Amino acid sequence: MTETDEEALDDLPPSAKLVFKVLEYDGPLTQKGIVEESMLSARTVRYALERLEGIGVVDEDVYFADARQNLYQLNPPEPMQADGGADACSGQAD
Repeated sequence: MTETDEEALDDLPPSAKLVFKVLEYDGPLTQKGIVEESMLSARTVRYALERLEGIGVVDEDVYFADARQNLYQLNPPEPMQADGGADACSGQAD
């Protein structure tokens, strides 16, 4: 997770932070699974997921075992890029 993701999470309500941690520890879950693991209400989980999707840290996908539900998972962290190495990789001779 990048520093900007951490800063964005700091501004979220405690329920969204809890949902983030549940997804971090338990992996992809349906909304029902998040409700069971977090012991939050379905409405609160739905709001938390909306907030997490809004800052781009959670993805919603189709749950193939039951297409009426969605599967929620954390976005993979973006790889860090080294600074100043772009010129050396251009492949052009001087």
